[in-house]
Amino acid sequence: MFLSHGTLILTLNKKTKMRNLILLSAFVFGFTATSIAQVETTNEKITLSSEAQAKMTLEKNEHDFGTIEEGTQATVTFTFKNTGNAPLVLNSVKASCGCTTPKWTKEPVAPGKEGVITATFNSSGRPGNFTKTITVTHSGEGGTEFLTIRGNVNKAAPVVAPTVVAPEQ
Repeated sequence: MFLSHGTLILTLNKKTKMRNLILLSAFVFGFTATSIAQVETTNEKITLSSEAQAKMTLEKNEHDFGTIEEGTQATVTFTFKNTGNAPLVLNSVKASCGCTTPKWTKEPVAPGKEGVITATFNSSGRPGNFTKTITVTHSGEGGTEFLTIRGNVNKAAPVVAPTVVAPEQ
């Protein structure tokens, strides 16, 4: 096999380039594998400081009214704080049935500030135990919270109409 001087240099350049490419690939692969192994062994979550995220922290997420009388409008207020670093917006607050009416803070809650969700349970015509859920969807971490109210409604005593007796004549 006879190669001219130009062909020999071209062949050597191709071999050198290929060897350099293989060495570079091995270096990058080795560096990446080492970096991944270090992150996995420390088991830490890496968060960028410039990342803005709201976070809803509830004071409590359930309330027991105990025993109430039928016809009572039982109301509870759930307080929450935005412990994140971006404004928190409540997108929707929905009760599991029509007997519970929620009201909530409509404007964005700034970081470090508090907001409220008020739930009113109408016990009229609903004797017995109850458990109701209020679903809160928001712009913060997790995106959804569930609030629970429960209690027992005593049946109201029947209303007896007075009997009028006319005197005999």
